[in-house]
Amino acid sequence: MDALIAHISTINGIVWGPAMLALLAGTGLYLTLGLKLLPQRKLGFGFKMLWRGRKSTAEGDISPFNALMTALSATVGTGNIAGVATALFFGGPGALFWMWAIAVVGMATKFCEAALAVHFREKDARGNHVGGPMYYIKNGLGHKWKWLGILFAIFGMLAGFGIGNTIQSNSVADALQSTFGVAPLLTGIVIAVLVALVLIGGIKRIGEVAGKLVPIMALFYVGGGLAILIMHASELPEAFGLIFYHAFNPAAAAGGFAGATIWAAMRFGIARGVFSNEAGLGSAPIAHAAAQTSNPVRQGTVAMLGTFIDTIIICSITGLVIMVTGAWQSGENGASLSAHAFNIGLPGGWGQYIVSIGLAIFAFTTIIGWSFYGEKCTQFLFGERSNIPFRVLWVLAIPLGTLPMVDLGSLWLVADTLNAMMAIPNLIALLLLSPVVFRLTRDYFNDPVNRLQDS
Repeated sequence: MDALIAHISTINGIVWGPAMLALLAGTGLYLTLGLKLLPQRKLGFGFKMLWRGRKSTAEGDISPFNALMTALSATVGTGNIAGVATALFFGGPGALFWMWAIAVVGMATKFCEAALAVHFREKDARGNHVGGPMYYIKNGLGHKWKWLGILFAIFGMLAGFGIGNTIQSNSVADALQSTFGVAPLLTGIVIAVLVALVLIGGIKRIGEVAGKLVPIMALFYVGGGLAILIMHASELPEAFGLIFYHAFNPAAAAGGFAGATIWAAMRFGIARGVFSNEAGLGSAPIAHAAAQTSNPVRQGTVAMLGTFIDTIIICSITGLVIMVTGAWQSGENGASLSAHAFNIGLPGGWGQYIVSIGLAIFAFTTIIGWSFYGEKCTQFLFGERSNIPFRVLWVLAIPLGTLPMVDLGSLWLVADTLNAMMAIPNLIALLLLSPVVFRLTRDYFNDPVNRLQDS
């Protein structure tokens, strides 16, 4: 096992090396410029389309609002709590800057992913809308590129059991055991039962649950974080100063912080940012492909909000709380660092409850969101007959992640590696299909009928 982990670690160093970071950032920047900064200019328009899409009757399976909530349910998870803390632990304050930078260009990436997913989506044998990178590779690039779609589906199917399943149950079990003394295996079994009840209803049930839980959990966690930032408002200027300074200068060791190079700030900021918002991974467009929408560009403007909400808002709050409370120098790491920061920031020990409960809800919604991603990847490979067996395996894997012999560090390593393997086929497809997105976007916003409808 040690030899296998060492081999995966070597692969991880390659796939998350300078070439991957350049590909992620370069693709996002290219799409941002090709769209003429549309994601940034049309942020308000995206929120308008989100609000109007709550009760859409256009062709599709779930409302645009629930499609975004499903995508957010899968992205807002341990990455926002443990991932941000890990980035700060290994990369220092400067990691937050690079997390923001990849999110800004990642909005364009997410816009293009969703637009292509809707444009090239299909109906399966049961009449459900299916789409995502494997479908826009097959239908957009042609049959000779189908092998690239198959690679994405394989990596996506396998990655789900890490990033979207066992890592989530492991993190929840650890948090609930340390805060409330709940046995980890009991946590895993309860989560498995709840997830099974949701999965019985398919994407419509997932969308309904996500549409209710995601806004509540985001307000709960963000509210606690904002309260801390208000109470520590005087420390905010220094925190921002450290973030911007150490984005371009090494961070020296201080307290329990071991120090970090500029490269570490960039690597961990970008990697954990992508792990959190999933822009470029190709996962979120699988959910957006099921949206009830009459135009792929409209859903693209809704989809890009996911990156903004996940990273610019929620991840920023976690990172700033860790900074203003001074917890980043404590030597803690992961979810423990976030819990420690919230405990320092809020009196009476309420901080650990906010983090533990927030992490539990975040992780639960991530598990149900990623179950849909993994199922659709499996369906692309093996057909609709694989859906039920996949759901059974998915539910059974949840408690396995809480067992004591499971090493969380190894799980993160495997998930991190598979994320990069997912991203490569997707980013290649985005670059090759970018002219399609640019044309669709130009035609949509130049059409006077659309301007009249959207005003």
